[in-house]
Amino acid sequence: MNFLVTGGAGFIGSAVCRRLARNPDHRVVNLDKLTYAGNLASLREIDNLSNYRFVRGDICDDSAVLDLLRAEKIDIVMHLAAESHVDRSIDGPAAFIETNIVGTFRLLNAALTYWRELPADARERFRFHHVSTDEVFGDLPFDSGIFTEETPYAPSSPYSASKAASDHLARAWHETYGLPVVLSNCSNNYGPYHFPEKLIPLVILNALDERPLPVYGNGANVRDWLYVEDHARALELVATRGVAGESYNIGGHAERTNLSVVETICDILDAKRPRRGGARYRDLITFVTDRPGHDRRYAIDSSKIERELGWQREVTFETGLARTIDWYLDNGWWWQPIRAERYAGERLGSKGAA
Repeated sequence: MNFLVTGGAGFIGSAVCRRLARNPDHRVVNLDKLTYAGNLASLREIDNLSNYRFVRGDICDDSAVLDLLRAEKIDIVMHLAAESHVDRSIDGPAAFIETNIVGTFRLLNAALTYWRELPADARERFRFHHVSTDEVFGDLPFDSGIFTEETPYAPSSPYSASKAASDHLARAWHETYGLPVVLSNCSNNYGPYHFPEKLIPLVILNALDERPLPVYGNGANVRDWLYVEDHARALELVATRGVAGESYNIGGHAERTNLSVVETICDILDAKRPRRGGARYRDLITFVTDRPGHDRRYAIDSSKIERELGWQREVTFETGLARTIDWYLDNGWWWQPIRAERYAGERLGSKGAA
């Protein structure tokens, strides 16, 4: 199969590219604009493989995308290119509208033109996999409910609203034009190569620098955590075996409060990299002003993908978090330049200004 992965230099996209390229029967083309969160260093292990190619480009350039689809004889588009940080969407939503909505529209149009040109057997094989988030479903009460594929959309942030819009566009191109689209919505990912402004890597690296560990509000917000390699495996299944027109929720069965996640990181680091003088990392926890529209809880029901495609989570949160911490301890070559040049270690999204 010939795959086009958009946003393949990002956190989840790079995990998908690494997984696909390990299969010599696949050819992987990575299309990425290389904005602040795109990092080709995340693809170093596959960069020299003959079945992997990187192309720098913008999904908003539909003519260039169409040329690439034709030249590479693409069978499956896995669309992960997106502005993805809630905090940044609060401080500057324009980029989220442009990339997540307009970009998806232009990508769908290019894919539709390409798909209509294909011979019958290739048309049958083609898939457009639109990768999304559980945040499109909005806010869950603490004590009840879980997101299923039938949960109504109720996005709270500019980010989740832009992803909800792009989900609707993908469904509409399937229903109106027949483009064979599959969708997936995932819970919070974590693992190696995670951009340092996100909660888990931010806390790990701030702790190593003896800096405050900022927690929004009182830290009671709950997220379901999914190890990125488990997610990449699920995405490959959805792209290659998912039924056109269907959506699949992908979760980690690991609900934790934000404060619990931060405290667990602190406790692991106490054992692996003790602070000088016997102090505890928990002493660095600092509660900061909550961000506007902060959803209380997300939780994913993954029973459909488990039942229909045979996917199961393989990495528990405890195991995955320990692996993630070990990776950051051992791979300063990857994150140190980012911390030095592009990200200072603060929390974003508390300004509340568009």
